[in-house]
Amino acid sequence: MTILSVAGLRKSFGGVQAVTDVSFTVAPGEMLALIGPNGAGKSTCFNMLNGQIRPDAGTIHLGPLDITGLPPRRVARQGVGRTFQITATFASMTVRENVQLAFLAHHRRIWHLLRPLAAQYRAEADTLLDRLDMLPQADRAAGILAYGDLKRLELAVALAGQPRLLLMDEPTAGMAPAERVALMRLARDLATTTGLAILFTEHDMDVVFGTADRILVLNRGALIAAGDAAAIRANHAVRAVYLGSGTTTGGH
Repeated sequence: MTILSVAGLRKSFGGVQAVTDVSFTVAPGEMLALIGPNGAGKSTCFNMLNGQIRPDAGTIHLGPLDITGLPPRRVARQGVGRTFQITATFASMTVRENVQLAFLAHHRRIWHLLRPLAAQYRAEADTLLDRLDMLPQADRAAGILAYGDLKRLELAVALAGQPRLLLMDEPTAGMAPAERVALMRLARDLATTTGLAILFTEHDMDVVFGTADRILVLNRGALIAAGDAAAIRANHAVRAVYLGSGTTTGGH
């Protein structure tokens, strides 16, 4: 069984082939890393998967559903969540209110904002915050959170949409080493205990090799390798274009 199945994905911009014949799958409970040097095509892939960019060719299936080319809102409705490199939360609202608002949006009850937010989906929000070790911060304004806590809040907001697939775009960017480890342990726990499939990009190779079940390597828009950490470390093509080049930042 697969949650995500991508076949023959292609995208070009003004004659430049950004993504070429990319195919892969993600299984329930799997953490799959997508890495590559600058300009490899990772963000283009992500943007096609969640509907921000329409592919020129290829198909994207979420389970049995063909979601190719659907707009982001419809893709999210089918069960695809996403976190971004730059966090997107409401700074003046509390941590709990941010998550409550995400639950309202998921259940298409935004018009209920005409009623006080405090009582709506409070229990659900607190349960999710507790799962992410954020409940003690529930009444704090999002705008005063430490960066690592803000990243966990963004994860909570994404999870409020009850995704089957979570796309995490450089989830640990800007975080201290201990915060990176803690966040990815949370992600691993979610994948293991709930069956959530996670596809993530990441520039920190320690995070990639320490977290991913499998790793895909993109170079100039094409997949050049796939396998576990040991296979990727030993792959000569990967070492030539990425690991052996001294590059430590991921591309887009």
